[in-house]
Amino acid sequence: MSIKTKSNLQVAGIYAFIGIVFVAILYPLMWTIGLSLNPGTSLYGSSMIPENFSFVHYQWLFFNPASDYLLWYKNTLIVAVITSISAVVVVSLIAYAFSRYQFIGRKNGIYTFLLLQMFPVLMAMVAIYILLNMVNLLDSLTGLILIYIGGAIPMNVFLVKGYFDTIPKELDESAKIDGAGHFRIFFTIMLPLAKPILAVVALFNFMTPFMDFILPSIILRSPENYTLALGLFNFINEQFGNNFTRFAAGAVLIAIPIATVFLFLQRYLISGLTSGATKG
Repeated sequence: MSIKTKSNLQVAGIYAFIGIVFVAILYPLMWTIGLSLNPGTSLYGSSMIPENFSFVHYQWLFFNPASDYLLWYKNTLIVAVITSISAVVVVSLIAYAFSRYQFIGRKNGIYTFLLLQMFPVLMAMVAIYILLNMVNLLDSLTGLILIYIGGAIPMNVFLVKGYFDTIPKELDESAKIDGAGHFRIFFTIMLPLAKPILAVVALFNFMTPFMDFILPSIILRSPENYTLALGLFNFINEQFGNNFTRFAAGAVLIAIPIATVFLFLQRYLISGLTSGATKG
């Protein structure tokens, strides 16, 4: 077999693999969209391309007085925006300290963050519930936000620290010679250069409240405090409900803010994902 033929077969295999992955991703997405346009309520009586498609479920979500969908959407956006911004601020400050300063407990702190990444959040659910109950933050968006921010610290600090380590320290030293202080170096030099990795942190933490169901189901009790994942679950969980088509319509709309943020940050994402955690 010639080198050219072998190369063509390899390229064909790569494209075939990409095609299979594309179909695996696109098929459930198209099925969900088709399900949301079906005027019925059944999951099994629907098809990917409905014969008589209708926007009745979208209309119900937005205009029916019995629908709390917009309230859930607002709650989720509040949690997502505050979590994303707060995580970027807190993580960047901690990562900068670990990257640029030598202090007692620095190495142990890094090892602690690595250790915390190994344990799933489910292991801490009981402790989280008891802690929030002690400080009267159960059934509140504030408690949910604090847990999301705290949970974002270990993994993201290690990721951002690795990115900060790739920035030459000579830039800091030159700025100090010019009279810049620690905060000025951080805000005028480090943060602008770290935009790619901070965009990754912002996107991941913005997505979490839209996707997470377990944590809100434990913390939130009042329907007026529900996030989208928890609220939409009621469409298929309530007795005599099982409205899968309405659930699909609500799920499709979740993609709008995530896609918007992704498109806004996409120019930073690739370099951020490939440059983070390159040094210990």
